Amino acid sequence: MLSKRKIEIFKAIVEEFIQTAEPVGSKALLQKYQMNYSSATIRNEMMELEEMGLLEKTHTSSGRIPSTQGYRFYVEHLMEQRSDDRIEYALAQIFSDRALNMEQAIRRSCDILSQMTKLTTIVLGPDANQQRLEQIQLLPLHQRSAVAIFVTNEGHTESRIFNFASDVSLEDIQSCCEVLNDRLKGTPINEVVEKMGVIKPILAHTVKRYEMLFEAFINAFIKFANDDVYFSGQNNLLYQPEFADVEKLKGILAMLENSQLWRTIGKGKGDILLKKGGHSELVWLDDMAVVSSTIRISDKNEGKLMVLGPSRMEYDRILSMMETIALAIERIYGKGESDE
Repeated sequence: MLSKRKIEIFKAIVEEFIQTAEPVGSKALLQKYQMNYSSATIRNEMMELEEMGLLEKTHTSSGRIPSTQGYRFYVEHLMEQRSDDRIEYALAQIFSDRALNMEQAIRRSCDILSQMTKLTTIVLGPDANQQRLEQIQLLPLHQRSAVAIFVTNEGHTESRIFNFASDVSLEDIQSCCEVLNDRLKGTPINEVVEKMGVIKPILAHTVKRYEMLFEAFINAFIKFANDDVYFSGQNNLLYQPEFADVEKLKGILAMLENSQLWRTIGKGKGDILLKKGGHSELVWLDDMAVVSSTIRISDKNEGKLMVLGPSRMEYDRILSMMETIALAIERIYGKGESDE
């Protein structure tokens, strides 16, 4: 249990470092926070906080910075969520546009969150690989393009547009759709591509331009199964001092290419995990932090809104903004309430 004095000093160090990205020393605490303790007393308390694992000493300064364990303690016990009226106004503008569907509204919210936090934001749609294919619709747009609509057994719907190298008839598209629905209904999403290999000879007997349709459908389906991850503000990582090292930045950018990694992190896999309230949780990985908020659209359909940045982020403001977004989306689009 921390004493009142230790809590006061520790909280000030965390909040000062979040704002400045500079190690915090006793002199800065005395000058800026006007603490009624001597410099020697503050230094002793800082040493004890370091021994407890809540602070770390850098090699380049006599000051201290919060450790990963320190951030977790701060968020769990000391932080007070700070509301931001700008997010309320921005969301009102988004949701007043009734032409937007749920996916578009969520992605627009993700963009705004990225702009306001100056960090990278991520949207994870429902994990289609845990579901079964219920129905496929192939709708021609022109003679050389069509849209594929995939519906899963849990009601998750996605559409993908694909193009043909030459003209394809409406009759061929309809015949292809009938064969696919007949043979693929009920197939687990992660087994569809493999099963398509068995279906190809059947398509050859019933569809004239089967090879072109087969390849176009396979490509569209792979995108459906793997691409339901949306990123906004990746370049914001370039301006974080923690990621100034080029090799470290390359590693983080490579992480952004791995959609399965973000699904793993979204399930709470990391060095340290903290659940916060009914919607949110935090995962720390080395000197990075990922704040996630679950968006529950129905009993079987949920997604994740995530913010990625350095451990030194404004947790109080970010958690409040994410909670506001998640609740707004659930209120408008969740559980059949979209007609409100």
